[in-house]
Amino acid sequence: MRSKRVRSLLGRSLELNGAVEPSEGGPRATPGPGGLSGGESLLVKQIEEQIKRNAAGKDGKERLGGSVLEQIPFLQSCEDEDSDEDDELDSVQHKKQRVKLPSKAPVPEMEDEDEEDDSEDAINEFDFLGSGEDGEGSPDPRRCTGEGTHRELESRRVKLQGILADLRDVDGLPPKVTGPPPGTPQPRPHEAGSFGFSSDVFIMDTIGGGEVSLGDLADLTVTNDNDLSCDLSDSKDAFKKTWNPKFTLRSHYDGIRSLAFHHSQSALLTASEDGTLKLWNLQKAVTAKKNAALDVEPIHAFRAHRGPVLAVAMGSHSEYCYSGGADARIHSWKIPDLSMDPYDGYDPSVLSHVLEGHGDAVWGLAFSPTSQRLASCSADGTVRIWDPSGSSPTCLRTFPTASDHGTPTSVAFTSTEPAHIVASFRSGDTVLYDLEAGSALLTLDSRGNSGPTQINQVVSHPSQPLTITAHDDRGIRFLDNRTGKSVHSMVAHLDAVTCLAVDPNGVFLMSGSHDCSLRLWSLDNKTCVQEITAHRKKHEEAIHAVACHPSKALIASAGADALAKVFV
Repeated sequence: MRSKRVRSLLGRSLELNGAVEPSEGGPRATPGPGGLSGGESLLVKQIEEQIKRNAAGKDGKERLGGSVLEQIPFLQSCEDEDSDEDDELDSVQHKKQRVKLPSKAPVPEMEDEDEEDDSEDAINEFDFLGSGEDGEGSPDPRRCTGEGTHRELESRRVKLQGILADLRDVDGLPPKVTGPPPGTPQPRPHEAGSFGFSSDVFIMDTIGGGEVSLGDLADLTVTNDNDLSCDLSDSKDAFKKTWNPKFTLRSHYDGIRSLAFHHSQSALLTASEDGTLKLWNLQKAVTAKKNAALDVEPIHAFRAHRGPVLAVAMGSHSEYCYSGGADARIHSWKIPDLSMDPYDGYDPSVLSHVLEGHGDAVWGLAFSPTSQRLASCSADGTVRIWDPSGSSPTCLRTFPTASDHGTPTSVAFTSTEPAHIVASFRSGDTVLYDLEAGSALLTLDSRGNSGPTQINQVVSHPSQPLTITAHDDRGIRFLDNRTGKSVHSMVAHLDAVTCLAVDPNGVFLMSGSHDCSLRLWSLDNKTCVQEITAHRKKHEEAIHAVACHPSKALIASAGADALAKVFV
């Protein structure tokens, strides 16, 4: 019975002992002595080996079936529902390496599914990104059945979340919160994208744990704009210190020697070496081309001098202006209406009077609105005081200076004492004169330690007894009118300082030089707050004159390049 059962299990006859199984009806062979025990022991060994082979074959079939189940996920889910033993086998099988299908019968559809499954497995590595810290979400059940696999996923998830936290710190984003805020709708499984998780949850998780919304971003933008506007409003005074070019006046044919602003209007008067003075209305600027700079045309040209016009001064209330030239004459002009047509006919009444008395070129002019007096200095070595009002202007006083100080170069009225004037000379001297006494009061210490150098211009502080001089040795000096001592001295430019102008409030000083630059100085700490390169050199000369508007935020410069520039 035992042999029959074994043979029936093996499905074949016992040929290993050399005994041939007879037919059912034939005679049965009888074993020899000792053959039964020996045959049975050999048969037992063969049966055990066959059982091992059968067990190995069954295990291979199960592994092959497991790989097939991995290719077809819904079969695996059906297999999981059969029994608890199959669940345990599946968990063990997923820990083992996947066995490829035999190459004898390749199936293209299975290879495509294998590639798609590999892609899906790679994508499912990031399933935890759509879940919360507590493991919420819908991860793939195949990756969470084994305890070892779960630990590996947990370590990867913690590692990648640390990387995301570092990225949030670098970008300045808010830290990720542990869970979503109450009331936040959770994504449904059927609403998840093709990656196996909700794309909305993934995006919001990467930028701050789902706490940032469009409304919050809009609030941030509005807040930034408000901060910027506050900064601008609080720094208006700082922005006024920076001047930008606004107009370039192009009409003269030679260098411009002097400038003067209208007292109340946006108008400028220029005096040029081409023998003319021109009046500019800056409010009548027109744009020649689209997106081009503003172009200004002069509204009137004053022609009477027989040579270069070297100096200009604006009279009281800007009703009259005065010009001095190389022809040794001083002309008094009536300012025409600023709204006049520049192509109107010539009006002879514009030229009011001619003041004669100097024997050489008139280098400088200054007008005092308080005393209604005009001061002039000439290359003939004299400083003269004029009364320009009335029908016949006359010279009130003459100060001969050639014998004591040389040729005067510039003259100015002092602001604190209207009866005093200050004159500068080519010898480097600066002298304070009393108009009523008709004599020199004080010689200011303007030469300094560097020796005598020519002074190109002298100006007076609008509210302090202070005189400021511009020198050929690149320096600017500040002199006290009461003691005559030098208050401050500094090297201001890279070349000769040619011109000076003080703003009406006495806060800033503007200087021009042959180094082609304009510099704005703070009179409080004597430091340069802005430098502007405005003009080009011509015959080793650059900037000849600068001016500040008495009542508007306008400054101007004039140079040897025949240009005048206005800054706002």
